[in-house]
Amino acid sequence: MVSQVRVSAPSTPSRPARLLAHPLLHTIEGTVQVFTSPHRTFFTKVMVQAMRRAGQGDAVLVVQFLKGGIRQGTDRPMQFGQTLDWIRADLSRCLHTAEDVTAAEQATIAQLWDEAQALASSSRYGLVVLDELSLAIQFGLISEASVLNFLTSRPPQVDVILTGPEMPETLLAIADQVTEFRRQFLS
Repeated sequence: MVSQVRVSAPSTPSRPARLLAHPLLHTIEGTVQVFTSPHRTFFTKVMVQAMRRAGQGDAVLVVQFLKGGIRQGTDRPMQFGQTLDWIRADLSRCLHTAEDVTAAEQATIAQLWDEAQALASSSRYGLVVLDELSLAIQFGLISEASVLNFLTSRPPQVDVILTGPEMPETLLAIADQVTEFRRQFLS
């Protein structure tokens, strides 16, 4: 991350105080990356990127929307070292289809989404990974409009990674990078 340096010019009666920006220093705008695949088996590749960033001292937040079973919840994040925070919904199981999601699980996912947005907007994190976000949208647990609003209003230096199969076209359109993982079977 590069910081922006500004120096206050001295104030005189004929010239009010103003900020001077150095022409070579500027804030680097964060990117939106999408990792998609028809299979739910590529998360390791995303975690490699998250761990690399965390290892370099950049604060990373990983949010898993459909994974459960470990009684975690937003009030009990896992912390790896000083720079990687990992939160999941407080679900008793992993969610696989939209049909079997209960009202309580919907509320839990909504709470996780609200918490993820608040944490990402705090400017504490340089990278935010939203795992299986496309499935949460497909299951009707998070609105596509809410995700678009988050991506356009997040702090400008925050990088975001979205994962999941069948990512909505609106999210693909605003992504800086789209990576599709495919399996090819050799005969």
